[in-house]
Amino acid sequence: MRSTWHATAPSRSALGLTLTALALFATGVWGRPDGGTWAIAYDLVLYNAVYVGAAFGCAAAARRAADDRLAWWSMTVALVLGVVGNLVYSLAIAPMAEEPFPSVADVFYLAYYLPLYVALVGLIRARVARFHASMWLDGVVGALGAGAVAVAALLAPALELTEGSVPAVLTSLAYPVADVVLLALLVGVGAILGVRRDRTLLLLGAGIGANLLGDIVFLDLATAGVYVEGGPLDLTWLVAMALVALAAHHSEPEAVRASAEASARAATRVGWRVLAVPLACNLASLMVLATGYGDRLPTAAAWLAVGCVVAALVRTAITFREVRAFNEVREQARTDELTGLPNRRAFLDAAQRELDSATARHPAALLLLDLDGFKEVNDSLGHHAGDGLLRQVGPRMRGALRTSDTLARLGGDEFAVLLPHAALDEAQERAERLRELLLQPFTVEGIRLHVGVSIGVATAPVPAATVAELLRCADVAMYAAKASRDGVRAYVPDPGSGTGDLLPAAEQAGLMRPLADRVLELSLEAVARWWPTRRVPVSVNLSAANVSDLDLPSKVAMALLRHGLPPAALTLELVEDTLMADPERGRTVLADLRRLGVRTSIDDYGTGYSSLAYLRHLPADELKLDRSLTRDVGSDPRAAAIVRHTVALAHDLGLSLVAEGVEDDETGVALAALGCDVAQGYAIARPMPVEDLLTWLARRESPLQSL
Repeated sequence: MRSTWHATAPSRSALGLTLTALALFATGVWGRPDGGTWAIAYDLVLYNAVYVGAAFGCAAAARRAADDRLAWWSMTVALVLGVVGNLVYSLAIAPMAEEPFPSVADVFYLAYYLPLYVALVGLIRARVARFHASMWLDGVVGALGAGAVAVAALLAPALELTEGSVPAVLTSLAYPVADVVLLALLVGVGAILGVRRDRTLLLLGAGIGANLLGDIVFLDLATAGVYVEGGPLDLTWLVAMALVALAAHHSEPEAVRASAEASARAATRVGWRVLAVPLACNLASLMVLATGYGDRLPTAAAWLAVGCVVAALVRTAITFREVRAFNEVREQARTDELTGLPNRRAFLDAAQRELDSATARHPAALLLLDLDGFKEVNDSLGHHAGDGLLRQVGPRMRGALRTSDTLARLGGDEFAVLLPHAALDEAQERAERLRELLLQPFTVEGIRLHVGVSIGVATAPVPAATVAELLRCADVAMYAAKASRDGVRAYVPDPGSGTGDLLPAAEQAGLMRPLADRVLELSLEAVARWWPTRRVPVSVNLSAANVSDLDLPSKVAMALLRHGLPPAALTLELVEDTLMADPERGRTVLADLRRLGVRTSIDDYGTGYSSLAYLRHLPADELKLDRSLTRDVGSDPRAAAIVRHTVALAHDLGLSLVAEGVEDDETGVALAALGCDVAQGYAIARPMPVEDLLTWLARRESPLQSL
């Protein structure tokens, strides 16, 4: 806060001085003297104090705003020249019995314009990083149009003042010419930058505009010989200085304005904000030409107006070229270069628009096509032959599609067809028709080629509510068609599929850790409901990603703490293969879990590596014998021998043994006789929701089922 105050304090002081001096001069609140030296001094001090305050404000802005530094230093120099000119005129020229013209004061007054021109150029440099042809033409149109109007309004009466010496005539013409150039530059800057919400630019432009207005009125009054010094017209120039001081006060440093300027520079030159100023100047030029028909206006005004119209025509031609080029680039960005079909980006946009209007009564369908045997074409005949084949796919399928259907190439040999207002049956029929067309031979470089195609069909908004879900469903169906060699397969949700689809998809997407975190949270939330009365633990499976997660022990500890459960309420299960990717890291994680008091279990023992050396170093509490080894123990002596020796091995290692797959009482009795500690299977209970499990537990005399 202190550095900000130091940066803005000079600007506030300068602004306060400017506005105070302006108010005192305009109102004469202290009582304006009737005449004499005191009256001259009074007006001289107040009048120039406005200029001085504005100059200090511009200097402060130059030190504060790095981007606009050139513009504000130039404004400072201009205002200083104006003050010097005022002082020279008031103290040296005005007291003379006969005022000379031109005088030394005119040198400072005319020099005042040069830094103003530099300031306007500095404003453009600070706000435009790179100039385009359309920008230059906008500036030319604005400058020529403003120049035509200014010459017609300013130079026309000035040209009538041809009496007097050559220096006097030239000086009389220099002022309106300088104003014309200033107005042309100001409007040209506005045309280049466009209409924007830049408070600094608006205030500074208003200040320069007020200064020009004062000059125009002064020229008219001076030409008529009725100008009175110290009259209300003087307030016009003072108000202009006050606006400049306000602009300097509101000028922002580079860091504050960076984000706004970045967006402004990146904006395309399209829309009314860009075209407003050039259009207005072009219309003004046409009015000048219409009004000045004949000899009523200076020739320079007509030529400037003609130049403005010609520049506007060139600008229009460039605009058409830019719009055409933009559309070509946009089309290229949405078109597959090889086939000329819409690409993935265009297809996704079309699919999103279609899903926005799709309903259950009017669904949309997606066909996802993947060529079978395309790799062999590339490998045997070369990629040029493969490209020739891909170019024929689109025209081949067009005959079976409606004009409202969207055919796109998503990449490689994968194509997609979007069918608006198509139910599943219709989409399957269309897919079969496309498959028949694509199974017909293609002729590439004189060679007849046969390729197959696998097509997945999915619909929206049911079961897919988004474009991503629609693509995923069609992809699943397409791979099912490829695996089964059916050719066409529709995606139909299978409530019984469960984790057969979920876990591989989650592992492929890298979501196994967050999925396990969520399962752990839900499991402990369920255990907390029965643990106070029934000490039945819950088991949660771990994947390879979980076992290698060094943060897993701390996550488990925090989860147990959140639910108010002891470590004995949780058992974590893993299969043997999950440790093989990084055994050392896995053993570290399991050891940390055991130190917490959480039991660990080796699931599906007997189906993986089953290495005894591996089992020797594994920190576990429980061994779960796979059902492939337990289901025939009652009838197969060899199976019973394997179970008997595995039980003995587990007990010798200090592990309890759980027998999986116990689906009948006879198998349970046989396993109990072989020494198994715990049974798991349908003979005890089938999977059930938490509410049903609570009821089942309430009916049990013992919370644990032992053998």
